[in-house]
Amino acid sequence: MSLSVEINIEAGAWDELDDATALIEAALAAASTTARRRFARNTEVSVLLTDDAAVRSLNHTWRAQDKATNVLSFPARPMAGQPPHLGDIALAYETTQREAKSEGKSLRDHVSHLAIHGFLHLLGYDHETASEAETMEALERAALARLGITDPYEGSEPTSKGLLP
Repeated sequence: MSLSVEINIEAGAWDELDDATALIEAALAAASTTARRRFARNTEVSVLLTDDAAVRSLNHTWRAQDKATNVLSFPARPMAGQPPHLGDIALAYETTQREAKSEGKSLRDHVSHLAIHGFLHLLGYDHETASEAETMEALERAALARLGITDPYEGSEPTSKGLLP
C-alpha cells in the first residue's frame, strides 16, 4: 500500500486501546486491498482519535448535526502542487466504546470496522440507498474478514442508515 497514514491521538482515553496506531493502519490496509485501490506515492490520509465533544463539534460545523457520532469522514479535494490527500477520518472514543459494549463486540474489532467504514467513504462509497449500502457493507465484511473479524452485519439486511446512530 502506497498510503501514508497519519494518526493523531487527541483524547487520552484512546491510550486504553493497545497499539491503536497499528490497529488503524491494518484496517486501512485491509480496506484498500479489498477495494482494490492503488495509490500514487505519498498519498496521505489523516485519522483523528478523539472524544465525543470534538466529534460533536465537527459534526455540528460540517454536517449541521449537533450530536456526537462514532465516525466522520471528510474527503479531500485535490490541490495542485500538494501530495495527494484522500481526506480525514475522526473517531469518537466514548461513542465507539459504548457501541462496542452494547453490541457485544470487542473495542478493537469495532474500531477496525469504523476505520474501514470511514476509509471507504473517502474512496467514494456511501450508504444513502439500499444498493449503495449493500455494496459498501460487502466491502466492509470482506476487509474485516481479512483481519479475522466476525461479520458485524450477519443476519441483517443492508440499510441506508449505515453505522451512524
